[in-house]
Amino acid sequence: MFDAAGLEILDRAECVALLTTVPLGRIVFTDLALPAVLPVNFSVWDGSLLIRTGADGKLAAATRNAVVAFEVDDIDLDTGKGWSVVVVGRSGVVDHPAELAEAARAAPRTWVGGRDHLIRIVIGTISGRRVAQLPSF
Repeated sequence: MFDAAGLEILDRAECVALLTTVPLGRIVFTDLALPAVLPVNFSVWDGSLLIRTGADGKLAAATRNAVVAFEVDDIDLDTGKGWSVVVVGRSGVVDHPAELAEAARAAPRTWVGGRDHLIRIVIGTISGRRVAQLPSF
């Protein structure tokens, strides 16, 4: 299936599979009633995305039981081919003892020190598009 712009519409399974192929995405959240976007490394775990952050940071505060968006993509700049996936879901802290150890093993390795707080974004809606070829002019 293709959208009106000619982009291939990806199904849920393919979107989730593509999430596992890149280490970096962008989380979109609300900060002081304004939209904010941060690049973060992440992993996919149990129908969710996992992000490490500091317990006292802006991201941890803004994502406590909040609806957030998350976007990942992979584009070849030479050919223009690539894809984009957007997730919308509820975020929260992973703190249940039965989940914490497994989630910590599945979470991405931190690129910055002091990031031992795990945020989970439960994948609610997910959509994706693929650019298969450059338009001809």
